[in-house]
Amino acid sequence: MLSQFGTILIFLIVGVLVVAGAMFAARVLRPHRPNAEKLSTYECGEDTIGPSWIKFNIRFYVVALIFLIFDVEVVFLFPWALVYKNLGMYAFIEMMIFLVILVAGYAYVWGKGDLDWDKPRPNYLQLVRRRINAINIVGTEAK
Repeated sequence: MLSQFGTILIFLIVGVLVVAGAMFAARVLRPHRPNAEKLSTYECGEDTIGPSWIKFNIRFYVVALIFLIFDVEVVFLFPWALVYKNLGMYAFIEMMIFLVILVAGYAYVWGKGDLDWDKPRPNYLQLVRRRINAINIVGTEAK
């Protein structure tokens, strides 16, 4: 009979073999003589216009991550709602604390402006002028 460490060792060996087998199969099945047509960017049957390496707006990813975070958090409400009557007042108070934390996080994200799709860009020239004026004011007061 194997010890528990032996079982873990067998799982690790099998995992390494599966990964190595998948990499070997990918190497055998990949196109081995690529040409310009095979290496071109394919986008739903349409030819691409312009370079394929363009910068995407990071706000899309921020909104998507925020959605995933709150979506996963809300999933915790469904099991609680199903057994709410059996849990009693302690579980109700615990869930209200959870919801207060969730709403506080939502208010923080909303107040920070991460849910706005179009954020106004700061005017850097105006910021630099303000700093220069502040430095000049401090410099004249010191004299």
